[in-house]
Amino acid sequence: MIFHKNQKKIGEEVKRKKAPYIAAGCGLLLTAAAAAGYCFAAQSYRQAFFPRTVINGVDAAGKTIEEVKAEIASGTEGYRLTIYGRDGVKGELDHEAIGLRAEFDGTLEQILEGQNPYQWLSAYFHPVDYTISTMVVYEEEKLEEALDGLPFFQEEFMVQPQNAAISDYISGAGYEIIPEKKGSEVNRQAAKEEIAAAAVNLKTEINLDELGCYREPAVTADDEGLRERLALLNRYAGTEIRYQFGSQEEILNGDTIHLWIMEGEDGSLSLDRGMVSQYVSELAAKYNTAYKTRSFQTSYGKTVSVSGSYGWRINQEAETEELYQLLEAGTSQSREPVYSQKAASHDGNDYGNTYAEVNLTAQHMFFYKDGQKVLESDFVSGNVKKNYTTPPGIFGLTYKQKDAVLRGEGYASPVDFWMPFNGGIGFHDATWRSSFGGQIYKTNGSHGCINMPYQAAKELYGYVYTNVPVICYNLDGTESGKASSGKTEAAPQTTQAAAPTQPETPAPTQPESTAPTQPETPAPEPTQGETFPVIQPVQPETPAPTQPESTAPTPAATTAPEQTEAEIEPVTESETPPKEPDEWGPGTVSTTAAKETEIGPGV
Repeated sequence: MIFHKNQKKIGEEVKRKKAPYIAAGCGLLLTAAAAAGYCFAAQSYRQAFFPRTVINGVDAAGKTIEEVKAEIASGTEGYRLTIYGRDGVKGELDHEAIGLRAEFDGTLEQILEGQNPYQWLSAYFHPVDYTISTMVVYEEEKLEEALDGLPFFQEEFMVQPQNAAISDYISGAGYEIIPEKKGSEVNRQAAKEEIAAAAVNLKTEINLDELGCYREPAVTADDEGLRERLALLNRYAGTEIRYQFGSQEEILNGDTIHLWIMEGEDGSLSLDRGMVSQYVSELAAKYNTAYKTRSFQTSYGKTVSVSGSYGWRINQEAETEELYQLLEAGTSQSREPVYSQKAASHDGNDYGNTYAEVNLTAQHMFFYKDGQKVLESDFVSGNVKKNYTTPPGIFGLTYKQKDAVLRGEGYASPVDFWMPFNGGIGFHDATWRSSFGGQIYKTNGSHGCINMPYQAAKELYGYVYTNVPVICYNLDGTESGKASSGKTEAAPQTTQAAAPTQPETPAPTQPESTAPTQPETPAPEPTQGETFPVIQPVQPETPAPTQPESTAPTPAATTAPEQTEAEIEPVTESETPPKEPDEWGPGTVSTTAAKETEIGPGV
């Protein structure tokens, strides 16, 4: 009994002493098994990808190269790409249409070879994601054919874009910008590249408009160059010039100006100066009155036609330049054109109601001031027999001057009042004559001037001013066969007596033939700054005896009939400005007195 108890006690002691060794052995066995299992697992990653490995979106963990290829390839099967465009147009392509397939170039093998199988456990803590761009391919020829079938490339859908542009001129509004139009023309090359990229990345839809595959206008409405061009066009077309011609008005605005805008080879804009000049020329043709024929109501109740240098005349060169500059600057205004010559009125008769009326047939003149007759007088005009006939026409008084000397070949005639109006032809006093009017002018007239009695010339001098109209005309039926006497106030104490006159052959005063002075000829206006010796008129203490009109005896009317109007070659006023003053006679005027230039009556 004691034996068994001791034996049992000894066995328990032995077991207690062996336990640590047994536990250690088991641990070693377990460690060895775990290591063997890890190494065994590592061997599997020689043919498969590590855990948490993604390749082109495919979970490749634990999969072999072939398995990954098969899964990637399966993405191309049944692949369909939806393509959206403008205006709701869309198209589709599938993998067969473009020959889409998976194609591998060894990249997967390189990834696998780069793995250390014994590091497979650390992959759980370090995931990787590979993208291989060469995994999916398409066939180029098939893609081109597929593009041809898409609606984006059909003619009915290929609307070309339009650039923003400037409109044609709009009356009353000028020019406007026409906005650009995008159109629906697809850039084929850009679209092809985007479709191909979508296919190889297995995208299921794309939008060509968002990807910028449409052709866009080169010029848009907010283009700076376009807006600058618009501003210039509207500066031209927005200018308004209102020309005033009395009660009439000519309005120049964009309706006309836009036709003058021209574009240079470089695209620059400018005004056609030739068109501006033409417009001014048209104004002149319409409103110029100088050298145009107009009607004149005579004091005899009859109407005659007159033409001459008097009247409105636009300075076309100066006005063209001023108008061009206004249009270039875009300056609107109301204006009168630049005139080289003005007349009394734009409305009605241009000569107004203040003028000298000279009836060459009746040898009688009138002066009207503001429509009221204030003076009338007989006179003696140019000698018809010697072809010094005073021409008819309408003229403006050139100037007026006191104490002038009319000079010609072989004579110098002093006058107190000199008032030229047609070159060297003018009004003046003629103290050497004792009679005026009638038929004197036909055989014993002047060289073209209007010889007047002293007092009448003096009064006329007080009324006239620079450019006052002088209207000379012939009027059949107003002939006068009787001359009137004229008395002078130049020297009241020795007033010349009037000599008896005959109807056909009136006798002049002595100075006409006995003095070196000959009947005057028209005198031109003196050159500015030029001076001449003055010959003062000398009045005799007693009336000078009268002599025949010329030094040679004058034939009686019965033996030498006087020329009739029918025998006189008519003198017609030219439509062009008169020639030099002594066209009508050799006379000149000389004086030391300053020339008086007046712009209106009473000045």
